[in-house]
Amino acid sequence: MKEFQLSGTKRTDNGKKAARQLRAQGLIPCNIISKKLSENGESYMFTVKAADVRNLIYTSQVYVVNLDIEGDKCQAIIKEAQFGPVNEELLHLDFIQIDAKQPIIVKVPVKLEGHADGVKAGGKLVKVMRDLTVKGKYADIPERLIVDVTDIKLGKVLKVKDLAFDNIEILNVKEAIVAAVRTTRNSSKAAAAE
Repeated sequence: MKEFQLSGTKRTDNGKKAARQLRAQGLIPCNIISKKLSENGESYMFTVKAADVRNLIYTSQVYVVNLDIEGDKCQAIIKEAQFGPVNEELLHLDFIQIDAKQPIIVKVPVKLEGHADGVKAGGKLVKVMRDLTVKGKYADIPERLIVDVTDIKLGKVLKVKDLAFDNIEILNVKEAIVAAVRTTRNSSKAAAAE
């Protein structure tokens, strides 16, 4: 996984009013569950500049975040990002500290590779799932899950149960469709003519 450097500032005020004031100053309220930053493993509150997290949030990449909160450092991943219901403004970030020995659960983007047999027969390849939820040690989790679609025939699908990756477990429903080759008007006409 790629790494992302992020600096933050400790905060003591919590609640909606305090969060609104922070956002008005261009800051995003954040929490992290970290045994390293909090003595008893409770939630640790801090803020980051909204401009600093833009490239972290608005991307399909998965990053390990190297957090530096006033000299206290740890590695984390984003657990959840909360957005406003109307204007999609970033409201809050929740992080979780990662440990090289402990598995994490994260969504990883799917990249389709290959030229499907069904496309050669006139069908159209459709990516149904943009990402998959996986569990594994963060060092084993790739930036993208490369899925070979070469063997998908016309009218057929590739399901989660058909995929396997080294050292990680896919947590999505096994029958969920990842990619499909759908028939088009041209391919159905050709099939009818035969």
